[in-house]
Amino acid sequence: MEDLIIIGAGPAGLTAGLYAARSRLRTILFEGLTLGGQILTTDFVENYPGFPEGISGFELADRMKLQAEKFGLEIQNQEIIRLEFFPKKNVVVTDKQNLESKAVILACGATPQKLGIEGEDLLIGKGISYCATCDGPFYTNQEVAVIGGGDMAVEEALFLTRFASKVHLVHRRDELRATKLLQERILTKEQIKIIWDTIPIRIVGKNEVEGIELKNVKTDEVSLLPVRGVFIFIGYNPNNALVKDHMELDKLGFVLTNNDMETSVPGVFAAGDIRSKLLRQVSTAVGEGAMAAFAAEKFLEK
Repeated sequence: MEDLIIIGAGPAGLTAGLYAARSRLRTILFEGLTLGGQILTTDFVENYPGFPEGISGFELADRMKLQAEKFGLEIQNQEIIRLEFFPKKNVVVTDKQNLESKAVILACGATPQKLGIEGEDLLIGKGISYCATCDGPFYTNQEVAVIGGGDMAVEEALFLTRFASKVHLVHRRDELRATKLLQERILTKEQIKIIWDTIPIRIVGKNEVEGIELKNVKTDEVSLLPVRGVFIFIGYNPNNALVKDHMELDKLGFVLTNNDMETSVPGVFAAGDIRSKLLRQVSTAVGEGAMAAFAAEKFLEK
């Protein structure tokens, strides 16, 4: 039986793994399709302490992994089928084996929300993207639209100016929700046009994106914006499929914890984007990962 199993290899999971390995707990960390989580979709991280010149998301994730492995953390890439929770043990069922542990840390993260409009599902990967860092280079010298008004939308719009000839930022309100620094940057970018008080209602195209149909929420005027790419950044949904029937969640489906990262299931902790909280950033994920590992260690000592 393992002491601890960590599910998810983003900043929260890797930090938890680092702390657990340093505490000499028998620990296995399960990663998903890619190690690093949402940080891999970020081209440049400039608000993580210790890197005054900034650092790429990929490099930061890779450094976290190397540091955790230095202390002996075992990382496995297996699909987790289900979790089973019992009073004195937890069972992790993967596509290759069944494992038992005394404690579990959920660091499963979250995935981008969809718009839920006509044409979106049809054209994902054919002009619709949820990752500017991944797909931005495909739109060199073309016009694209970015949907959203928060930090992520503004950051990705700024990043897309490296490639696109014009970036249209579509936001349903008359002011952005992004931090003031990002707002200052985007408002001075001639390459970016902000379309205020507007929502997307249809993605146009059969085999590839040809445009996006927009509606002004104040005038109800409908217009067609001809673009080749649509990048969507309107929020995230928690990756809670493994636990949604086992523990308390908030109204959006994020896992509820106390200040020690304890969930409603004894011996099960949560950290990072899957957790119900105010701010989802690398810095908060790292802190929560450390706290979850420390709390798990104290739980095991009992």
